[in-house]
Amino acid sequence: MRGYTYETKAGTTVARARGIELPMSPKKTYEVLNAIRGLGLADARTVLEGAVAGTHAIPFRRYNQETAHHPGSGPGRFPKKVAENVLAVLKNAEANAEYEGMDTDELYVLVAASARGRIQKAHMPRAQGRATAWNEQTTNVEIVLAERAGA
Repeated sequence: MRGYTYETKAGTTVARARGIELPMSPKKTYEVLNAIRGLGLADARTVLEGAVAGTHAIPFRRYNQETAHHPGSGPGRFPKKVAENVLAVLKNAEANAEYEGMDTDELYVLVAASARGRIQKAHMPRAQGRATAWNEQTTNVEIVLAERAGA
């Protein structure tokens, strides 16, 4: 993921933020970003904080094999680590919007994209002097905030 995936059009103002090689699962990140895409800034923050607290399940649409159903969301989970990292990137984008002079009450999540990051290779010691590969996945996250058209 080099640069941003979203190209700004002439005359529009957006606030962007990225998280590079965050230590979290790309599959869970995909589901969390699908849950907040298109929401207002306050609603997106509420959804992510609810996932961290374990009160609001993130609906899993694609990677939901053997996933329990939760009221109001269907099959879903509470990906705490992913929600914390995405919330940090969202707060960074909000700070960038304030710096740009945008009205934070009218912001919504225009783009929420993720891509697999670099794999950090490691080994786990096993019995008899052996070792097993233990690779840590990383994820690149991009969030773009824009103002609603009526603002």
